[in-house]
Amino acid sequence: MTAAKTPSEIARETLIRLAKSHVPPTPVNYQACYNEIAELPNTAVFPEQPLRHIARELSGHNPEQVRHLRSLDEAIGRRSWQGFEKALVAYIAVGHDHGHGGGSALSPALAAHLAHFVEGVQPVFSDESAPVAGLFADLLAVLRTMPVNEEKLHNLLAEGQDKVRAAVGRQLEVKHSLLKLLHLIIENIGELSLDDHWLKGQIDGLLTVITLPLNLRHLGEMEQRLRDVMARQGGAKDQAVKARQEMRRMLEAFVEHLAMINASSASFQGKVEQSAREIAAVSRFEDLTPLLADLVEATRIMVDETASSRQRLQYLQERVQASEAELVQLHLELDNASAMARHDPLTDALNRKGLDEALTREIADMRRKDTPLSVCLLDIDNFKKINDRLGHDVGDVALVHLARIVRANLRPSDALARYGGEEFVILMPDTDLDGGLKTISRLQHELTKAIFLAGKEKILITFSAGVAQLKADESGAEAIRRADRAMYLAKHAGKNRVMSG
Repeated sequence: MTAAKTPSEIARETLIRLAKSHVPPTPVNYQACYNEIAELPNTAVFPEQPLRHIARELSGHNPEQVRHLRSLDEAIGRRSWQGFEKALVAYIAVGHDHGHGGGSALSPALAAHLAHFVEGVQPVFSDESAPVAGLFADLLAVLRTMPVNEEKLHNLLAEGQDKVRAAVGRQLEVKHSLLKLLHLIIENIGELSLDDHWLKGQIDGLLTVITLPLNLRHLGEMEQRLRDVMARQGGAKDQAVKARQEMRRMLEAFVEHLAMINASSASFQGKVEQSAREIAAVSRFEDLTPLLADLVEATRIMVDETASSRQRLQYLQERVQASEAELVQLHLELDNASAMARHDPLTDALNRKGLDEALTREIADMRRKDTPLSVCLLDIDNFKKINDRLGHDVGDVALVHLARIVRANLRPSDALARYGGEEFVILMPDTDLDGGLKTISRLQHELTKAIFLAGKEKILITFSAGVAQLKADESGAEAIRRADRAMYLAKHAGKNRVMSG
C-alpha cells in the first residue's frame, strides 16, 4: 500500500505540475491542481446571482416575511451560507404559520426556482456524507410535487440545518487550509528569490489576491496582470542576458590584450638585457652605433604598442561601462514592470490600459448574461485651486485620499480607474442607471464624512459625476462620453452633484 503524501510533498508536486503544464500559479489553478493530486473535492464559488434571482421571486405577505427577506438579502451580500439558510427557513416558517389553514404559499414558479437552486448547489456537497446527499434528494422530491407540502419542506430544512452547516464548515476548513498552504509557499518562494528583486511585484500581488474573501474578478485581473508582467520581464531578461554575454566577450578581449601587453613587455625587457650585455662586451666605440640603433627601434616599437594598447583598453572600458548602465536600466524596468502593468502608480487605481481591458471584459459579460452595466465619470471639484494654493504634493495626496475612500465603499465586483488628472471612471456591473446614481450619491456622502487634512488644515473634497447605463449596441467609449457630458452638467448645476447621461 502506498504511503499517503504529506501536504509539503503534494504542494511541491503541484508546483512542478503547473510549471510543466505552463499553467500560471493562480489560486484557482493551484487549488484545482492540489485537489486533484490530493484527491480532494473542489469547492464551488458562492452562487450570488442565482440566489439573488430566487430572493427577487419571494414576496413578503406580512411584516415578518418582509423582515426575513431583508435578512436573506443581507446574507447573500455577506456570501453567508448559514445566514441564507437561516433567513430562508425563517421566511418559510412564517409563511407556514400564517397560511396553515389555506393553500400552499409557494407558487409553482417559486418552487421550480428553488428546485433549480437545490440542483445548482448539490454538486458542492457531492463528496459529503450520504445523509447530506439524501437531504438534497428529499428536498427536490418535495419541491417537484405540486402542491408543495410546506410542512414537510419546513421539517426537511429544519432537520438539515446542522448537516449542511457541518458540511459547509468542513469545506471552508479545506479552503482555508489550502489558502494558508498556498500563502506559505508563495512567501517561501519570495524568501528563496532574494536576488530576483523583479519577482517582488508578482509575489506581493499573489499574496494580496489570495486574501479572503476570494473574488473571481480580482483573480482574473491578477492572472492577466501577471501574464503581461511575465511577458515584459521575459523580454527585458533576454536583453539582460545578451548584455551580459557582450560584457563577457569584452572582458575576455580585455584579458587577452593584457596578456599581449605582458608578452610585449617581457620581450622588450629581454631585448634590453641582451643589448646591455652586448654593450658591456664592446671594446670599440664605433661598434656601439648598431647596438644603440637596435635598442632605440625596440623602444619605439614598445612605445607604439603601449599607446595602441592604452587606446584599446580605454575603448573596452567604455564598452563595459555602457553595458553596466544598460543592465542597471533593465533591472529597473524589471523592478517596475509589475506596478506599471495595469495600475496607476499614484492611486493604485487601474490606468487607461487597465480600464480598456476591464471595460471590454465587463461588456462581454453584460451581453452574455443580459445584465445591466453602468459607468460613472467623476471629477474632483476645485482641484486646480487645491494645487495652486497648497501645491501639487498636497494635490497628489488628495487624489490618493479620494481613491481610497471610493475603493472602500465599492463592491468587490466594481472597478475604479484613473481616467486622467483628477478624473476617475467607475465600472458597476449588474447595476442599472438608478442603482448607479444611488451608488455614486452614497460615495459623495461618504467622501464628505472623511475629512482630508493638509497639515493642520481640514479640506472638504467633493466631486461632480455623471452616470450612464450601457445600451445594448453601445461601445464603452460612447457610454463614457455620455457620462462625461452628464458630469459637466453636474458641474454647471453647482458641483458636488451626480446626473444621468
